[in-house]
Amino acid sequence: MRMVRLGTQLFVLQMVIVLLAVGGTAGVWLQHTRKQLDFRYQQRALAIAQSVAGMPQVRAAFDDEHPETVLQPLALGVQHATGADYVVIANRDQTRYAHPNAALIGKRLSTDGSTVLETGRTWVGTETGTIGTTVRGKAPIRDEFGAIIGLASVGVLEETVTGQLGLALPPLVWTASAVLFAGCALAALITARVRRQTFGLEPREIAELLEQREGVLHGVKEGVLALDLTGRVTLINDAARELLGEVGEHLDDMPVSDRLRDVLGGADPGEDRVVLHRDRVLVLNRTPVAVRGQHRGWVITLRDRTELVRLARELDDASSTTGALRAQAHEFANRMHTVVGLLELGEHDAAIGFITRTTRGTYATGIRERVADPTLAALLLAKSAEAAEHGAELVLADDTHVTSLKDPEDAVLVVGNLVANAIDALDGAPGTIEVSVRSEADGLRVRVGDSGPGITPELAEEVFREGFTTKAAQSGPRGLGLALTRQACLRRGGWVRVHNSSGAVFTALLP
Repeated sequence: MRMVRLGTQLFVLQMVIVLLAVGGTAGVWLQHTRKQLDFRYQQRALAIAQSVAGMPQVRAAFDDEHPETVLQPLALGVQHATGADYVVIANRDQTRYAHPNAALIGKRLSTDGSTVLETGRTWVGTETGTIGTTVRGKAPIRDEFGAIIGLASVGVLEETVTGQLGLALPPLVWTASAVLFAGCALAALITARVRRQTFGLEPREIAELLEQREGVLHGVKEGVLALDLTGRVTLINDAARELLGEVGEHLDDMPVSDRLRDVLGGADPGEDRVVLHRDRVLVLNRTPVAVRGQHRGWVITLRDRTELVRLARELDDASSTTGALRAQAHEFANRMHTVVGLLELGEHDAAIGFITRTTRGTYATGIRERVADPTLAALLLAKSAEAAEHGAELVLADDTHVTSLKDPEDAVLVVGNLVANAIDALDGAPGTIEVSVRSEADGLRVRVGDSGPGITPELAEEVFREGFTTKAAQSGPRGLGLALTRQACLRRGGWVRVHNSSGAVFTALLP
């Protein structure tokens, strides 16, 4: 069965509402008008009845032997003069003295008049008598002493009242028709507007689109966050909640770092902005949203690159180690050829001297003896080789002493990043990198110094900000190394600092 279109449903529903409103209003108006007409004719009939009851000749006629001979012509004259449908005069026994139908004179009233005769009060209402249903008024007739001697009853037929109501119907009909026409036009305009706003889609199609949007939005692994022009969060998916944690209704309410708020709010524009948030490395992209050519807000996508950064760091370490081993292998081959040549020439003393001199090496010595943790020892060996490749020398300080570590991951991160930063600071120039790593009661204390140009005092704090934001210096090293180092130390309740002493010296404590 074909579904009725949304536009048709809206139009029909609106017309039903208009018809009910117009019909209800017309019904109330008719009822009110009819009550007003009934009241007016009742008061008119009562006024005529009171006038008849107060006429002196009426009171005087009650003393005659045949009152009807005087009252009948008088009642008919009043009836014709006032336009009433009947004028009846009766005595206290409710016997008629005057009636439009002369045959009924002398007979008892068809409706009870005892209320008027006994109480002396007037009465108005609708009753059915000999000539039909009438709107009538009744008044007592009193003699010169005030005693009730009869009553006068005047009535107007219901048909007369209904005829008056019919005369008022044409304006009502024209007004209702105009309202219906206006309602029809407005319903058509509203229907057309709704169809434009819904792009002609039916409710079922809108529901399907919503379901698909929700499915796609919460199904993607990337975080999606939408902000309006005021910075209010209008949309967020599950992945974004997982990456950001608690999210307020407004950007200013989010418990995030200044760096992340700058990227979300647009103060730090650009593509693939790298931000540290809690223990995660996030990559953000901010895209403006336009609806029908008008800018409505922004959509920010968030990607978790924590694992990728960790793997990249491990790959760099592995590459450094591989390069160092390749260089050692190449250098070892040359030395072996030299030794073989000296032996073939019989220069045994020269061969022994050459071997003694070359075995001293250019890499840090005594690493394994003073660093019991194999992971940290391997890192220092690899960084020693990397430094040698860059023309620098990595040496261990005399106070270096590390016992076995239960969880060396943070230690590897801190030492590796600080040494890498020292190598970058030398910028390929010959120099020395001194590393001190020692286990103490309060944790692992790390000190890495280089013989480079050092760090200016005003940048002592800014160097730890990830990527050097717009609030930081515009020159200097870039990357996440120092920011990750500080984050790891702070997460464990420690600290990291920098000062100058013949170069930059970084000191960190990992509780």
